[in-house]
Amino acid sequence: QVQLVESGGGLVQPGGSLRLSCAASGIIFRLYTMNWYRQAPGNQRELVAAITSGGRTNYTDSVKGRFTISRDNAKNTVYLQMNSLKPDDTAVYYCNANRMNGLGQTVGYWGQGTQVTVSS
Repeated sequence: QVQLVESGGGLVQPGGSLRLSCAASGIIFRLYTMNWYRQAPGNQRELVAAITSGGRTNYTDSVKGRFTISRDNAKNTVYLQMNSLKPDDTAVYYCNANRMNGLGQTVGYWGQGTQVTVSS
């Protein structure tokens, strides 16, 4: 079965850094767009960063210049390097994999989430 397993979350002071990892199994990883979402208490889940199968990246405005998404297809893993962290970055971060199948339908999978807390 498909599994997306996030790791790397934790407590960090403002201005600090964390690197999240998401290891995928059960999918042909290189075919999928990989995304990082986050959800803070009381807020909707929002897309933070995405990387396509071809390596094109996209970021939400609030993290541009601070976060970097990357992927290693040999390791079936996607990363999110987070620098200059702010208290507003506090949230549960979720890994998502999706692609379009031959019928034009979106096929997607989610990880269980990892908590990131930015606080002094």
